[in-house]
Amino acid sequence: MKRIINTVLILATLSAASVTMNSCQDAIDIVQPGQVGEDELFVSVANMNEFLIGSVYGSLDTNNEIYLGAVITDEVKPGSGSGGQEFQLHRYFLDPSEGLTGSIWLGHYFTINRINRLIEGATKITPNGTAETNQYNSILAQARAIRAFCYLQLESYFSTDMKNPNALGVMLVKDVPATDAQLPRVKNQDIYDFIKADLDYARGVLTANGTTQYYADKNFVSALSARFNLYIGNTALAKQYAQETINNSGLVLTTAMPIEGTNPYSGAVSGPFNQTLNVAQSSAWNIAFYGGTSTANGNGLNGSFNPYRNMWADRTRGEIVFALNRLPAGAGSSIGTRWNTNTSQVSGVPMWFLGRNLYNLINVPGDIRRWAYVDPSALPSTNYQNVSSTADRIVIDKYPGKTSAPTRNDLKIFRLSEMYFIVAEAEVAANNLTAAAAAVQQVRVARNFNGTAVTPAYTNTQIAYADILKERRVELALEGHRYIDLKRLATLAGVTMDRNAKDDIVAVTNLPNDSYKYTLPIPIQETAGNPNIQQNPGYY
Repeated sequence: MKRIINTVLILATLSAASVTMNSCQDAIDIVQPGQVGEDELFVSVANMNEFLIGSVYGSLDTNNEIYLGAVITDEVKPGSGSGGQEFQLHRYFLDPSEGLTGSIWLGHYFTINRINRLIEGATKITPNGTAETNQYNSILAQARAIRAFCYLQLESYFSTDMKNPNALGVMLVKDVPATDAQLPRVKNQDIYDFIKADLDYARGVLTANGTTQYYADKNFVSALSARFNLYIGNTALAKQYAQETINNSGLVLTTAMPIEGTNPYSGAVSGPFNQTLNVAQSSAWNIAFYGGTSTANGNGLNGSFNPYRNMWADRTRGEIVFALNRLPAGAGSSIGTRWNTNTSQVSGVPMWFLGRNLYNLINVPGDIRRWAYVDPSALPSTNYQNVSSTADRIVIDKYPGKTSAPTRNDLKIFRLSEMYFIVAEAEVAANNLTAAAAAVQQVRVARNFNGTAVTPAYTNTQIAYADILKERRVELALEGHRYIDLKRLATLAGVTMDRNAKDDIVAVTNLPNDSYKYTLPIPIQETAGNPNIQQNPGYY
């Protein structure tokens, strides 16, 4: 029986209820406690569904990508409560022993392994009747869509050049391999063909789910297809699928305006845009944006009027196409603990603050993101150039927590704003600069509550790419995009990473566009035990 996938990194026996992991080779020769074979695990469509929800969705996570990308780029800087964690990564000391790199590799292959087991187990089951057949097909389609997502994540981080179909990609694990398998990496095109086949299958089965953002549906497939085609350089298809998501998802860009009563923002105070006044000092602005008084916890759970803020507090769905559900008490990582030890307040032991230049981009009149990303207790310094990095206390609040769970929020995988940016980038590639500007403008308008969004004007492709990269930086901050976006677009845009000189307690540098460190190393756990795996250039 093929019980496990045997790379050195992934030695696991799985059941719907439990997982045991062991890196010892002897473990594959004995029956481990709790080990369940496919004949016992997959006996009905109901079992398949339980495994899909508990073991496939339950293992999918992008927390490590979000965190690694933020720390290594220009999204965050050391916080006042930091103990020095990941400072080496912030300063570009990246090698195959980096734990986050290993976690990204392991996590997605772990999910792929579970999906392959589900698909193999499904061959032993014959659904009964139309309803069960439809459920059976939907389970397989969801699983294959998620597998395509996992492979795209792996390619994004571990392939040196996604636009080169012959460049080295990642390992292609099509099924549940034998226990002694030691798989090589394959070229990108092999992975792309596999992704396309999974997406085509899922697209032909799944329908749009208008009630929840927590399951892969046809809109998930369209959004994933848009991102995938953008990354590999097929911009015409990227635009097609992004437009499909915009047109067919039933969602609209989440507005910056309040949803009830009069506009509490208009003329309330001028102070919030003047850094000499702490946001928490103005009860009118604090109630409007955060839903509380100056002594509130700032987590948006006390009745904020703002739809965009409420989307990040998981009070409403907003424009979210797909998210990983993180219940107040349940499985899955807590994204809030990456930035703040306890709560998203200046007194909550912040380990990372928002990067100063990113803050400067959002700290402009009318931009709702200043209020969604920064806690009311934050104390930005008006003299930040002359104080220590940790004294400029820009407390991250983009993940403000749920009721009774101040560090847990859903991980937003696809949002409608990204689709508009994909359309814009595709239009630039086709030299349709006016159309590109129009797509970007729609996001700008949605995020401005004063009606003062400036319409972009692109006179050449480099200016257009630079503006799209900037808009992605602001809108998709701390969502796992910046590292990949710099790798993809910085050279085309004629810009580089953009840290402020005060974004560290030592001299700040920016990673050059041509650095090999824009591709992650294959983790040492894999290379040490798999002689067929090839390391990425620059790493040893």
